[in-house]
Amino acid sequence: MSLAFAVPVAALDLSKITGDLEVRHATGDESYLTFGGDTEHPAPDEVIFADGAGRSHARRWTNRQSGHSAVRDTTTDVLIVAEGLHDTAAEDLPRLIETVAKELAAHWGTSPETAILSHASPRFAVHA
Repeated sequence: MSLAFAVPVAALDLSKITGDLEVRHATGDESYLTFGGDTEHPAPDEVIFADGAGRSHARRWTNRQSGHSAVRDTTTDVLIVAEGLHDTAAEDLPRLIETVAKELAAHWGTSPETAILSHASPRFAVHA
């Protein structure tokens, strides 16, 4: 989907996230597990997706996902995040979300919960 829509998309295993997931600037103390198994620490002020345990589940927005919360064949609950900061994001993201929701419903028989977050609407409650 990321390639088809030219929009960054991340898929995170919710069971690997502790507490709330927050998009924020790193302090430099957070841990990030690479797909190769190495632990890194995001640079201060880098935009990350951080949880309550001080883990970074994505770095540089969703550009670099963590190996810790990567979706695997044992994953049962997924948070899919798409980022749109480009000029046509207001048109592109609703289409992407609709496509992902339809594909998930068709292939896995699920009813995805969806939301578009913004400065005015910054929260999404996950019901896993």
